[in-house]
Amino acid sequence: MKVNAFIDNKAKQLCYYLRGFWGNQIAYSELELFFWDILEEWSQVDYDLSQPYSSKERAFWHLLHQMHFWDAEKLMYDDELIEELQGCANYLEGKGACPADCIGIRP
Repeated sequence: MKVNAFIDNKAKQLCYYLRGFWGNQIAYSELELFFWDILEEWSQVDYDLSQPYSSKERAFWHLLHQMHFWDAEKLMYDDELIEELQGCANYLEGKGACPADCIGIRP
């Protein structure tokens, strides 16, 4: 699998998991399992370090890392963080421009 195909596929899932968490339909522990599954699947992606990033890929990695970095309470109740992450999720879903603060990098 190539980088762009991976990001396109997994971005949809990432948004689904985060929105499910915010809607009390997915437990925080499921977010953590999803994070580790993504990293395991990423290890099978064919890419080299010289490949440029797309805005979508940067937003994806930013959102994924933030989801893993913050604890459940902060992800659920910190309005500023939620607004930032929802901006990234909206962009990944094709709704709006890429927020300037979505600057993720590959693991």
